[in-house]
Amino acid sequence: MENTLHRPVAAITGGASGIGLSSAKRWVAGGGSVVLMDLAQDGLDKAVAELGAGAARGMRVDVTDNASVVAAFESVGRVEGRLDTVINSAGIARPSLSREVSDEDFSLMLDIHLTGTMRVCRAAYPLLKQNGGGTIVNLASVAALAGMPGRASYTTAKAGIAGLTRTLAVEWASEGIRTNAVGPGYVRTALTDTLVAEGKLDDRPIKARTPLGRFAEPEEIAEVIYFLSTSASSYVNGHLLMADGGMTVDGNWYA
Repeated sequence: MENTLHRPVAAITGGASGIGLSSAKRWVAGGGSVVLMDLAQDGLDKAVAELGAGAARGMRVDVTDNASVVAAFESVGRVEGRLDTVINSAGIARPSLSREVSDEDFSLMLDIHLTGTMRVCRAAYPLLKQNGGGTIVNLASVAALAGMPGRASYTTAKAGIAGLTRTLAVEWASEGIRTNAVGPGYVRTALTDTLVAEGKLDDRPIKARTPLGRFAEPEEIAEVIYFLSTSASSYVNGHLLMADGGMTVDGNWYA
């Protein structure tokens, strides 16, 4: 892949599928290039082929392994030579009742979502600073604001991401680095489709609870992420932007 000094570069974790891949497509459509970081090598290969080798590069990265994360951003420094934005989209779902969840499962969810996000931000910081600033967009969720039965580890991690985002926004603003988060509602992805198919997620009450009456498409969330990634949001810093179809503000229960 040729050096992309002339093109803004986005590093995207969880970039092989779902919201991460949709964000990559939007970034490339806007004239940038992407470095996709994911554990799924097959998914990375397919994503790079779809986006084009001149616009995308894939790396197998484990966000629970600090050495893997650090090596990935060292590679970005060598190959792309710059970094303009980081999108933290890596994550999994592992629903479990609080009275039954194991320490291992609880810790794994936090390690991937919350500590993984911190590892990526920390490793990206020198490149963003070197570039004269940039943006970070972290993926929170409606779960950051609501108690969701059977998802204690997920809600804890997403609330933590919102807190981390605010702190990084304050610490790194003087370096020209803006840090924001997006709080999606339920999104129609391969992950949610699998949960519905396995009977682990009932989409009917979710649609009924959402004023817009449907799940989001990944592309809709990608547009919000793109806004926060670019100069269009140049005075937005430390904000959790909810993209949830009105779920978290719905007061119909009162009626």
